[in-house]
Amino acid sequence: MKKAFLFSATLGALLLTGAASAASWQESLSSAASELSGSSAQSGGLSASSLAGLLGNSSQSLSAGTMNNAAGILEYCAKQKLASVTDAENVKNQVLGKLGMDTQQQKEDTNYLEGIQGLLNAQNGQQLNLTTLGNSSLAKQVKTKACDLVLKQGVNFLS
Repeated sequence: MKKAFLFSATLGALLLTGAASAASWQESLSSAASELSGSSAQSGGLSASSLAGLLGNSSQSLSAGTMNNAAGILEYCAKQKLASVTDAENVKNQVLGKLGMDTQQQKEDTNYLEGIQGLLNAQNGQQLNLTTLGNSSLAKQVKTKACDLVLKQGVNFLS
């Protein structure tokens, strides 16, 4: 009887220690997962909720502030296959023609060069770096929406 009691007490103590250890381990794991998901949800300084906000926001945050930047963004979108290459290149070339920008002027125009790099100088005065948004599904949706809006903006400019 004493052996059974001692065995039960020892087993109980081990189970409690194991449970405490498991709880501690689970807390560590949960904490690490939260940190990891928090850091992976961050894309170029934008959280998943910020990216979602861009999708639902007015088009000003995803439209170019200047047509020079729009032309550069269209080139970026075509190269990244975020918009129809033919449409984006065609509209970009027509916009540059309407702006009277020759090849030398394109190489010197900051707004155009930033656009080529994926830096969208938005109508709301902010700059959005499409390159650093990441490749999550949400980030791709934001990039595609930006490319679509800038393409429409270019078409409207040509009308």
